[in-house]
Amino acid sequence: MPDDEPFDVAGCLQRVRQRDQAAARELVDHLYPLVIRIVRSHLPRRVAEEDLSQEVFMKMFTRLDQYQGAVPLTHWVSRIAVTTCIDHLRAQKRRPEFRWADLSENEADVLDAVLTGENDVPANDTLAAHELVHKLLEQLKPDDRMVIQLLDLEQKSIAEISNLTGWNASLIKVRAFRARRKLQKLFKELQKTERS
Repeated sequence: MPDDEPFDVAGCLQRVRQRDQAAARELVDHLYPLVIRIVRSHLPRRVAEEDLSQEVFMKMFTRLDQYQGAVPLTHWVSRIAVTTCIDHLRAQKRRPEFRWADLSENEADVLDAVLTGENDVPANDTLAAHELVHKLLEQLKPDDRMVIQLLDLEQKSIAEISNLTGWNASLIKVRAFRARRKLQKLFKELQKTERS
């Protein structure tokens, strides 16, 4: 199919439902960039992105009879991808305690700069700051981590998060509030251990 022609989702779905393997491959090729982007941004620790992507596609194909076209196919598949990531996060064992000693030297420097009020993080510490944020996020419950990831890091709206997760706006706001409080508490605990 030439790149300048729009993808015929309805036609492809019809062929897939008739067990056309070529159409199934076309559908995967069409949706792969969307799925891999979601998986990479919500990838649980110790889970291979390709394995998780394949699981998303397996779920999509096994549930294809449930798709009625009320929402765009990309929204429906996005919800499956996000839910699959959340399920994997939930399945992971309890997160270990997070301590100052667990930080790399760069991460400790970044956290120290934040704690002392030095808002400018040197450019070479950007990666350390990114890793530190993710280490703190790993301490949250999967649903809380997901809402902070979507709302604060990916800058998605409440409506977009609701479409992706199926959560109502009130639940999203409550989870975000609680998750931010938990992050503040973790931050304060790190401050205490750093001072002692």
